Amino acid sequence: MQLSLWLALAGAGVLISFTPGAGAINTMNNSLTSGFRRSIWGILGQQAALIVHIIVVALGVGVLVAGSPVLFNVIRYAGAAYLVYLGIRLILQKPGSQRDPTMPVTREPARSMFRRGFWVNLLNPKALVFFLAFMPQFIRPEQPLLPQYLVLTVTVVLIDVVVMWFFFAVAAKSFQRFTNTARGQLILNRTFGVLFVTVALLLALVH
Repeated sequence: MQLSLWLALAGAGVLISFTPGAGAINTMNNSLTSGFRRSIWGILGQQAALIVHIIVVALGVGVLVAGSPVLFNVIRYAGAAYLVYLGIRLILQKPGSQRDPTMPVTREPARSMFRRGFWVNLLNPKALVFFLAFMPQFIRPEQPLLPQYLVLTVTVVLIDVVVMWFFFAVAAKSFQRFTNTARGQLILNRTFGVLFVTVALLLALVH
């Protein structure tokens, strides 16, 4: 891949990663509830789903999903339902007692954080449609395809990891003081719960 083309890809990747969405909300919530360092597990789960999206599009399956309203809507509503579930669970979650501000509120297992991040990103069919429009701009069919897809995947994943971890996860730390009290935890839980539900509604209703 030519340097100029890669720079364009990197620039587009940065813009995509900074676009707020369910992944960003999930990352910030993980950072607040489990700590900045451990939030990486949710981010890695999101990247695993992103890689699946890229593979699906590269294999041509994404065209079938985008071209089938029924299949597209099944995935779309499943994704929206999962986000609503996450949102309601946060809204109904009872806050813990007052804690040491230097310690995270919970110690959710890394596997659980990874799994949730994976499903949050995977159950978004619009990501498939986006990559269908995005990827051809940076792939030259007359050149070997595998190296190009590898460069694209590594570039997009690394950029998203950096943005999620060092922007959204760090940004969440500014709200860390709220987790020191039961009332603050309740406010944050309900705030992020509402955000998850809002993103779910946008996913389900906006075409």
